[in-house]
Amino acid sequence: MMRNGTNPSFDQLQQIDAGVLNVGYAEAGPPDGPAVLLLHGWPYDIHSYVDVTPLLAQAGYRVIVPYLRGYGTTRFLSSDTLRNGQQSVVAVDSIALMDALKIERAILGGFDWGARTANIIAAIFPERCKALVSVSGYLIGSQQAGRVPLPPKAELQWWYQYYFATERGRAGYDKYRHDFAKLIWQTASPKWKFDDATFDRSAVSFENPDHVGVVIHNYRWRLGLAEGELKYNDLEKRLAEGPIITVPAITLEGDANGAPHPEPASYASKFAGKYQHRTLKGGIGHNLPQEAPEAFAKAVIDVNSYTSA
Repeated sequence: MMRNGTNPSFDQLQQIDAGVLNVGYAEAGPPDGPAVLLLHGWPYDIHSYVDVTPLLAQAGYRVIVPYLRGYGTTRFLSSDTLRNGQQSVVAVDSIALMDALKIERAILGGFDWGARTANIIAAIFPERCKALVSVSGYLIGSQQAGRVPLPPKAELQWWYQYYFATERGRAGYDKYRHDFAKLIWQTASPKWKFDDATFDRSAVSFENPDHVGVVIHNYRWRLGLAEGELKYNDLEKRLAEGPIITVPAITLEGDANGAPHPEPASYASKFAGKYQHRTLKGGIGHNLPQEAPEAFAKAVIDVNSYTSA
């Protein structure tokens, strides 16, 4: 499995207005191929898929890899828009991007924030999701769930969330965002021996002027310490019910994921369509698409076959 990858970067980035954003994204593969939308997490960026993308493009897929709000070259169109990081808004961003690119349905793949976003679209807007590949399974949450205390060892894994709840945490993340991200990479993927060039390539994305605001809002919103936008309340109410995902799905987990994540048995019942879980061996951590690109690409190809079975 490729550890630091063989592709230094994406050939060319594009920009498009979509919803409240001007979205930066990479695209590869034939424009008439089956669409695949790959969504990154925090603190990562589109380069989590830099080795997955050519594998899928060579297999005939049209691959879209966007920077989420607050990352890379993605920008808000208006200075008045709340730098909102609540879970539903990132899904709305993704659908707006699909609309702008005239993509009716796509195979969705993601990890971390990206997996949650893909889960939401698959559950609430299944007409837009042909199939799903989700690292760590089912990650849809709610503010109500975020208020429930966990056992001490589990709370310890979420230390950064509580740090971000303070103004010291906001200032600390702003000042040390590169050191912070590198620490998360190391703890979330303890056996991934990434080099400085691999990290630095992604760390540039955290210099986005809205990055800190979006990240802090995301984690404060989860704890009920920040308000979302009223226009997303109905969507959040539906998500709080833990909706079932009916589209074909493959969930993935690494055997060395050091980040907080649910056990596969706990979410299997959330997938009502054709479904398979795969645990990857060999020291694969949280940033699974970048650590095991062949396995992730294979999951996308395999789940697409479920739609025609």
